[in-house]
Amino acid sequence: MKHLSRPWWVVLLGLLALSAPVLAQEFRVGFVNTDRIFREANTAKAAQVKLEQEFSRREKELADLGASIKSSSEKFEREAPTLAESQRVQRQKQLVDQDREFQRKRREFQEDLTSRKNEELQQVLERANRVVKQVAEAEKYDVVLQEAVYINPKHDITDKVIKALNAVK
Repeated sequence: MKHLSRPWWVVLLGLLALSAPVLAQEFRVGFVNTDRIFREANTAKAAQVKLEQEFSRREKELADLGASIKSSSEKFEREAPTLAESQRVQRQKQLVDQDREFQRKRREFQEDLTSRKNEELQQVLERANRVVKQVAEAEKYDVVLQEAVYINPKHDITDKVIKALNAVK
């Protein structure tokens, strides 16, 4: 059996020789700042404009309703000392009901806005991820990270991705 076994250093040299071409290749890492993409990419800006148009009417209605309730509350505070007890209780109940309805509408608005915003951002992120993959393949990156505690700016490909995203129609 001794004639089949080789000294350990021969095996090690053989493995090193085989791995030398792999070690010689550069491992390329890229980084993409998704927050910047959400702020600067045209698709993200268009999504923001779309959301503002979609929700601006409801937002104005809520603001108007809030101002109306505030005005009614201030009027009630001024007139309360001169009102009969039954009138004071009735108007106070109306104000509480109006405020409860306002809070419900505001909560629904926030939930709807958050849901739609998440939908739009998801679409932007999906497009951005496709572009990141295209840039990574074209420039031969081995890995592209989206979150990191620290990244050397030379690895940041966010500008390339935003430029490519903005070029896509």
